[in-house]
Amino acid sequence: MQNSIEVNNVTMSFKRVNALKDFSVTFEGGKIYGLLGRNGAGKTTLLNVINNRLIPTAGAVQVDGMPICENDKALAKIYYIGEKQLMPEEMKVKNYFDATACFYGFDMPYANRLAASFGLNTSKKLKSLSTGYSTIAKLITALACDAEYLLLDEPVLGLDANHRELFYRELLENYAKKPRTIILSTHLIEEISRLIEQVVIIKNGTLLLFASAEEMLSMGYSVSGKADEVDAYCADKRVLSSDSIGALKTVCVLGKPQNVSDSLEVTALDMQKLFIHLTNN
Repeated sequence: MQNSIEVNNVTMSFKRVNALKDFSVTFEGGKIYGLLGRNGAGKTTLLNVINNRLIPTAGAVQVDGMPICENDKALAKIYYIGEKQLMPEEMKVKNYFDATACFYGFDMPYANRLAASFGLNTSKKLKSLSTGYSTIAKLITALACDAEYLLLDEPVLGLDANHRELFYRELLENYAKKPRTIILSTHLIEEISRLIEQVVIIKNGTLLLFASAEEMLSMGYSVSGKADEVDAYCADKRVLSSDSIGALKTVCVLGKPQNVSDSLEVTALDMQKLFIHLTNN
């Protein structure tokens, strides 16, 4: 399929552990995906298989209809960042940008503008950067390159709240100017819930949920009000979680709201609470 990453029946085994089990999913072009799962679910393994850093035990990956395995043309369409910094530690940030520009189309003025916005000194060596600024250097490089598919594994590792918000804003602006496929793998579910269009949840190496963010959130709702009224309403409901403050209570419920009293307030479900419910069962 053109304009897509297709993962077809992939199994990835490490000795006696199957990190991925007959896993299939298609990431279509021009969408932002949230790749979610608990620790050890197989998210990073999946991204490494897609990027040909791991050769699957079984199955295959195609990018725009081309096999990814040892295929430079297909791999040139993907830019991946993970927790590890793969560039030489003695390299300066500006040389990191230069090196990336050797393999991808690269918007150097944009990268330098982003560096100024984030307060990143491009004359510093990579080894001298804090965890947060090392992450920022990688994110700027990803945003400035012209790869059609961005795979971002824990992209805000070590960033403070201000820098995380700046990154999310820049990501959306970048995507609006040049729509492409972006896969965000993160544990900060609520922070990315407003960014993502599609949700992919992995549990124990298998695909648990593939749905639009809207479809996922429509699986439940929150109801708030006086504790006794909320308890009475939820008596026969599937409750995901509840929080109380004094005489007031908020409960997350699975299903569709029905026959809700005017004295109770119904709001959209918290994506993180639904994720916890789905992955705990």
